[in-house]
Parts: sequence; C-alpha cells; structure tokens
Amino acid sequence: MEQPSGLYEVVADAGLVPDGLNLVAALTGFTDAGGAVGQLGEYLLDNLDNRVIVEFDTDTLLDYRARRPIITFDEDHLSDYEPQTLRLYLMTDELGQRFLFLNGFEPDFQWERFTAAVIELVQLFHVKTTTWVHAIPMPVPHTRPISVTVSGNRIELIDAMSVWRPSTQAPANALHLVEYRLQELGHPIAGFVLLVPHYLADTEYPVTALVALESISSATGLIFPTDRLREEGRVFAGKIDEQVESNAELARLVHTLEERHDTYMEGTSLRSPLTDVDGELPSADEIADELERFLAGNRPGDDFPSGDGRPL
Repeated sequence: MEQPSGLYEVVADAGLVPDGLNLVAALTGFTDAGGAVGQLGEYLLDNLDNRVIVEFDTDTLLDYRARRPIITFDEDHLSDYEPQTLRLYLMTDELGQRFLFLNGFEPDFQWERFTAAVIELVQLFHVKTTTWVHAIPMPVPHTRPISVTVSGNRIELIDAMSVWRPSTQAPANALHLVEYRLQELGHPIAGFVLLVPHYLADTEYPVTALVALESISSATGLIFPTDRLREEGRVFAGKIDEQVESNAELARLVHTLEERHDTYMEGTSLRSPLTDVDGELPSADEIADELERFLAGNRPGDDFPSGDGRPL
C-alpha cells in the first residue's frame, strides 16, 4: 500500500487545531435515507464557523463516471464547474466548542489507504473521540420518533440509545472500515445508524438531520442550532399527515406499522420493529407506493418545506 499521507494535503496551519477535539464524520454516496447525511453536512457548514484543514485527493478517490460533477451551461458557454470534495474542517459549535468535521464524498477506491489516512489524522490531532452517522430505510412509521442503532465501543451510548441490535451481514461503507480499524486500536468511536421510514427514504426529510445532530450531541457534548430544522420538520410532517388522514387505506396501513413498532418497543418477542410475526413487509410497500404518488403529484412551485419547489 502506498503512503496514506499521499491521499491528503494539510492546507492550513496544523497548529490551529487544538489537541483532543472530537471528530465527527458524515460521507455521502452510500444509502442516505431521508437525505440525512447530505442535509447534516450542508446544515453544519452553512450555520457554523468553519475552516478547511485537510483536503483529500479527489482524482485518486472518486469514480467520476459513477458520481459525475456538475457543470453550468450558460446559453452558449460553460460558466461553472462544481467538483466533489472530501475535506476535514475545523468547526465551532453554538457554544464556542471546537471540533473536527470530516465531510464530503465517500471514497470509491483505496478504502484501506483512506482508512489509514484517517487514522494518521486522528493521531496527528490527538482526536478524543470519533462519531459518525448514516441513515438506512426501514419499514417504521413516520408518526414515531426516529430510532437509532449504535455501533462501536462507546458502551454507554449503545446501552442508552441503541434500539435495534441485529446480528446480520450488510453492505459496508468506507466509514464502517474506519470504525472497525479504530476500534481495533482502542480509540473511542460510535457509529449512529438512523432508522428512517422507508417510504420517505427518497425525500429530504428534515427530521433525519435533526436526529443526526442530536445523536452527535449525545456522543460529544457539542451543541447545534436546530430551530430551523425543527420548524421544517413540523411543516413536512403536517403535509404527510394530511395525506394519510385523507386516505382511509393508507391510514390503516400506517396504524399497522405503528402497532408493530409499539409492540416491539414494549419488549415483546418480535425480533425487530421491521417485520410482522411471519417476517413479511406488505404494509410498508403499499405505504411507499401511496406516498410516492402523493409526492410525485406535487409540482414545482408548491410550498414545500425545502423552499426551492422540489418535493421533500
């Protein structure tokens, strides 16, 4: 393996970074149910003071044909080019606490070398803890709080917050490997998996970003501004509730998911909140079809919480 340090460049004075900060990581490219990771990165960079400390080599790590950059065509010429980035930022939370934020695209290539590079940076900056988030679709109702599964070696967080603890195999993303390697080194790390209603997985669901922020706060003590996300979440939920209330069949199906969820949360013999006793998921699929029709039926210019005329 080539030197991990060849994958990145420290573009600011490393002395600006105090020892012992928390590292938060959120990478896009893997399943991002509800747009949780994308919203989280955008929200933090838009609302908190930040400075780029490390820039990763996009040409080495990104498959451009799988995730093409955006160009702007202005009548008769190209006026802008937006390459994807992977950066480590020095951030300041709402109380003036500083932390490191690894954000951008998930590498397509050289995962072991990338992981070694992250470990180098953890050691360079004497990182105190590492926390990362991602979100997956699950047949759970939108009328209940989004739950999380917690992995890593922060036992206090797992005991307090991890609702679903399966023993299973699943496709990994790059931060799974980072977690695995840091755990081997005994570095304190926690991974939060948000369990998002899968019929809302292809929307930008503001509550997912809010839950991601709350999870990070629980792990690090960092404090974030959340008023805007809370209001957007209320508006979004109101629109979904209106659709459910106007469709008796859809309301019945949501109620079925609610009962299944609540039974699981009460600690019955169901293996998870995701399946009925026969292991079937008919209700969630029907809900998905119905709500997708609802979302598709709204046209650009409608008053969506996103404010840009796009379906949530």
